[in-house]
Amino acid sequence: MQTLNGAGTLPASVLFPGVKVRVLEGDRLTLAIAELDPNITVAQHRHHNEQLGVVAQGSATFIVDGETKELTAGGTYRLLSNVPHEVRVGPEGAVFIECFSPVRDDWHALVPDPDLISSWPSAR
Repeated sequence: MQTLNGAGTLPASVLFPGVKVRVLEGDRLTLAIAELDPNITVAQHRHHNEQLGVVAQGSATFIVDGETKELTAGGTYRLLSNVPHEVRVGPEGAVFIECFSPVRDDWHALVPDPDLISSWPSAR
């Protein structure tokens, strides 16, 4: 059972070009740290999982069920089950910390790459 992890030990996976995620699963929820490249668009999609998140770094424009909102670091979002949403990432890229419930079963096929470099949190 994976209960405790030291900093930097959770390997990232490429979700699709321009988006890498580090994923930690519980019995009923998925926690993800998503790092998004500058100026990409996550095309409109929907999923049965509820999604809560915070922008940890950068900025993005969220289009949720027709409503548009610009979020910067510290901004939060709540996406209910099956609500269509799209994300347009700002010129500096973005990092999101997200929770999904129930678990993202569709991510079980992701292959973590221990050589994939994560940019957040940045070394200081």
